[in-house]
Amino acid sequence: MQKPSSKRIEQPWIFACLAVLLLCLSLTQTLAAPNSAARARLEGEFRKWIETTVWPDARQAGVSRGTFDKAFADIALDWSLPDLAPPGIRPEKPEPQRQPEFASPGRYFSEKQLASLVSDGRRLLTTWGKTLDRIERQYGVPKEIIVAIWGRETHYGTVKIPHDAIRALATEAFMGRRKEAFYPELIAALRILEEEHIGHADMRSSWAGGLGQPQFLPTKFLRFAVDFDGDGHRNIWTSVPDSLASIAHYLQQHDWARGSHWGMEASVPPQVSCTLEGPEQGRPLGEWAAMGVRGIDGKPLPRFTDQAFLLMPAGRLGPAFIVSKNFYVLKAYNESDVYAMFIGHLADRYGGARPFEGSWAELSGFTRQHVQGLQRKLVQAGYDVGGVDGLIGFKSRIAVGKWQTRQGLTETCFPDRALVLGR
Repeated sequence: MQKPSSKRIEQPWIFACLAVLLLCLSLTQTLAAPNSAARARLEGEFRKWIETTVWPDARQAGVSRGTFDKAFADIALDWSLPDLAPPGIRPEKPEPQRQPEFASPGRYFSEKQLASLVSDGRRLLTTWGKTLDRIERQYGVPKEIIVAIWGRETHYGTVKIPHDAIRALATEAFMGRRKEAFYPELIAALRILEEEHIGHADMRSSWAGGLGQPQFLPTKFLRFAVDFDGDGHRNIWTSVPDSLASIAHYLQQHDWARGSHWGMEASVPPQVSCTLEGPEQGRPLGEWAAMGVRGIDGKPLPRFTDQAFLLMPAGRLGPAFIVSKNFYVLKAYNESDVYAMFIGHLADRYGGARPFEGSWAELSGFTRQHVQGLQRKLVQAGYDVGGVDGLIGFKSRIAVGKWQTRQGLTETCFPDRALVLGR
């Protein structure tokens, strides 16, 4: 018997593959069409929202119709922004973890990054020395702290600020995951334009609305930005004196204590529980010293103007610190322990301080959602975690430490992967 032709065997498979390909293309178009239609619908709703919701509130805040129309002329949603939750559209990929708590905090203190910031900062402390001296005298904040914030936020004003502030804030206020937080910032940004501190084309921000070289949110700009160069405008985008003085004014208004250092790395004996950390458990320096706490080099602790606090941002898995109230003033600028530590440490490095001596364990392998799950379990067990927010703040660290002690485990005051994932 003659064997069938190989071509006749392959042809059904070719047709089948073509059919599958056409089906996939059809499904792709079917899935893409609703997204496209939903986007078009949301753009229309966005324009309506601007007119019916934003305009009445802006007018009540003192924004003129001319300023408003110019700000929103030809505006469209910015679909490239993170943290969006547009109704009816499934996100293409999960949001990345941005908090340093979800990687080793040690990465936040990269020596390569610090070396660049220290070198440039020392030069700028000299370049702007007279201006910084005036600012320090007026506001009582050390110039090194001011310059360190300037460096951390925008690398001394050299980092390009990518977004149109009105478009970014309007997008997040309309369909962001935290709409309620962004909406007041949008109204405040319109007020800034109304007061003519900066033109619309030059009012650039981060995706989250951080403005200019100090990265003030618009509501913070209205409260704390100052005109230090005397030109009649509070210009934190291109005026270095205004930017530096605005940072100092912000810290002064949050009760920066003149003459008190932010803190120092410390040696904490094992018998001193890591659950004693945090801003609610301050005590005089003499009490910490009597417990055996010393500077990391064995020297006595520095003099603070008030109480001192134990800080262990990674529990027993990283360096420990004794800090003053000024540390928590730095946290008012950015609610992060490692941010405030970075500012204090960078300011010290301008004067020749050495890197931290304590090492950081590699802390990773879980997400914010995982931490929220752990926090819920701790709350159910009667512990105060300070809120189920997925962030490993001092109250969550204390709760973990107390739980570990109750379970007869080594007290580290920091969750490991097994604890967070319940393994």
